[in-house]
Amino acid sequence: MKILVTGGAGYIGSILVPMLLQKGHEVIVLDNFTYGQTPLLDCCYNANLEIIRGDVRNRDLVKDLVAKVDVILPLACLTGAPLCDRDPVGAKQINYEAVRFIAESKSPEQMLIFPCTNSGYGVGQEGIFCDEDTPMRPISLYGKLKVELDRYLLDRGDCITFRFATVFGVSPRMRLDLLVNDFTYRAVVDRTVVLFEAHFKRNYLHVRDAAGAFIHAIENYDRMKGKPFNVGLSEANLSKQELCEAIQRQVPEFRFILSEIGKDPDQRNYIVSNERIEATGFKTQVSLDRGIQELVKGYQVIRRNQFANV
Repeated sequence: MKILVTGGAGYIGSILVPMLLQKGHEVIVLDNFTYGQTPLLDCCYNANLEIIRGDVRNRDLVKDLVAKVDVILPLACLTGAPLCDRDPVGAKQINYEAVRFIAESKSPEQMLIFPCTNSGYGVGQEGIFCDEDTPMRPISLYGKLKVELDRYLLDRGDCITFRFATVFGVSPRMRLDLLVNDFTYRAVVDRTVVLFEAHFKRNYLHVRDAAGAFIHAIENYDRMKGKPFNVGLSEANLSKQELCEAIQRQVPEFRFILSEIGKDPDQRNYIVSNERIEATGFKTQVSLDRGIQELVKGYQVIRRNQFANV
């Protein structure tokens, strides 16, 4: 198949694109390379890869690319609440309007798989798992735009949406601002972290499993289309304190301090059920412990903090 991946040089895209190429697909990547890193260089030898340095807001370019492909994976995004708060206009243009334009430009036969976020569940109820029928109550502009687009695409009936857990792990386009990546970096480099509202829970997902979910959906599109799917590690609905304890098992020198004063700016607190996508045959491959081990090794290489969406 021929596949368009917008934001294909990003944190998930730079893992996903080599996997697609390995499966024999032709891949077009559209990316503006905002963060100055150099992902996908090791893929440039592959004749099935085309890289276009451009902006997803360029509608003439995007319309031409959409017309050439069988599958669209719109990963281009201002990712995370802080980044969207700093550029609300850009967030609306990139995270909502550009993807909606892609959906309106495609034919019903073309596949579109959209990466939403389970942060849209906002604040859940203690002990109750959020499933795909749970009302979405996003807190941030980032979450609100994702949820609005999720609803629009599902109403079309010809798309799939993924409500991804908080992603972690090493990627060629590395990010240190994601929670597991951040805490593990602090454990390795700073040896300490202060936790606010340490009981807040969320779900986690390795970046390679996030990429694998797209491939699974492409291969099972007809029976999955028109539905949303939570995608995360079912054994990793953890509080921030539990996450730090998991990291401490691999970095014994790590110390975390529980603060009774102060408030976490990220007020998400929920647990998630991933049963729907698991029922389609999808299985995660990388555990939280294995991902932390990978990060500890990676941070012997990375010792500077420009690897973030800031």
